[in-house]
Amino acid sequence: MSTGCIVVGGGPAGMMLGLLLARAGVPVTVMEKHADFLRDFRGDTVHASTLRLLDELGLGERFAAIPHRLIESLRLSVQGVPVEVDLRHLPGDHRHIALVPQWDFLELLAQAAEGEPTFTLLRNCEVLEPLRTGSTVTGVRYRDADGIERELQAPLTVACDGRDSTLRAAMSFAPKRFGTPMDVWWFRVPRTAGDPAGLAGAMGAGHMVAMIDRGDYYQCAFVIPKGSDEKLRSEGIESLHRRVTAVVPWIADRIGSVTSFDEVKLLDVQLNRLAHWYTDGLLFIGDAAHAMSPVGGVGINLAVADAVATARLLAEPLRSGVVTPRQLRRVQIRRWLPTVVVQGVQRIVHNRVIAVAVAEGAPARAPRGVQVVGRVPLLRRIIGYGVAIGPLPEHIPAFARR
Repeated sequence: MSTGCIVVGGGPAGMMLGLLLARAGVPVTVMEKHADFLRDFRGDTVHASTLRLLDELGLGERFAAIPHRLIESLRLSVQGVPVEVDLRHLPGDHRHIALVPQWDFLELLAQAAEGEPTFTLLRNCEVLEPLRTGSTVTGVRYRDADGIERELQAPLTVACDGRDSTLRAAMSFAPKRFGTPMDVWWFRVPRTAGDPAGLAGAMGAGHMVAMIDRGDYYQCAFVIPKGSDEKLRSEGIESLHRRVTAVVPWIADRIGSVTSFDEVKLLDVQLNRLAHWYTDGLLFIGDAAHAMSPVGGVGINLAVADAVATARLLAEPLRSGVVTPRQLRRVQIRRWLPTVVVQGVQRIVHNRVIAVAVAEGAPARAPRGVQVVGRVPLLRRIIGYGVAIGPLPEHIPAFARR
């Protein structure tokens, strides 16, 4: 069997790329390992740049019908210094960030793509390895929903299968890893009507907590020193309760709803980047090419932008049935600068803010850079633009607009 393009992974990059290529008339097959998109503790922020892309796709009204919350400011307290990033000065129609369950966002893209005659989505489909002829990747071997191993061939395979990419490992592509000072515990606590809305964070007492408003509960991210998961769990769930309430005392009356560490999921924070995103017949984008830190919540939006650039640059070659390594290189060139810039900023935040905040014996005062940002409105506007839109934002190509 064969198709025009294989997309491995039905996350934000994979679903966006599948939709765009289908609208270009390219026969495209997206392979998703799971039966649905219902995974908890995934990124739920859809930033202004991605909201604009949805408008250009003609999906703005359908997105607006999905239950979500709009965030016009980001609030952070660092060692008692309040920093509020106001997004209402952003250019364009979307002066906000949307909080929406990622599964709803992915289903929106999937439903739009399934209306295109050249689109196929295979769920419960596990990619096992690439097919190769010499040094050229010619497709994939996969296990279908019935457990049967099959092969699918295509002139291009795009690996959108995340930071633990099966195809990347099979091809022995090793990303350069940048150290991170933290991991993250994810858990839920109830939210009541009078609680703060939106997205907020606090650092202090050697700890950091971010809280994402999901309506009737908060999705909480508690930052812990890198590699300390096992040690901290051994101290018991009450230790987590104490640490969280030391930073966010107003949830003391409900943190007890987290009754065991079975309810606390570990995110092994990674920050890495491939030196080469492609080889003949194979392209890596999204987290498979560059795993992002949770700082700024920008991972989804960078992955989506990768997909848009890929479709814009490769739709015509894919329609012809021939894609060269030189054409794949154009995708990496286009997306290299935004990736490097964002990861560079994340590394600065890791080293100068988070590492200091979560260290034992953390200083009582906020880092000087945080104090300056708290006093200078222009800096906060620049940060808001960088988070919500970012460098070199992409636009939907004309062939995919509706």
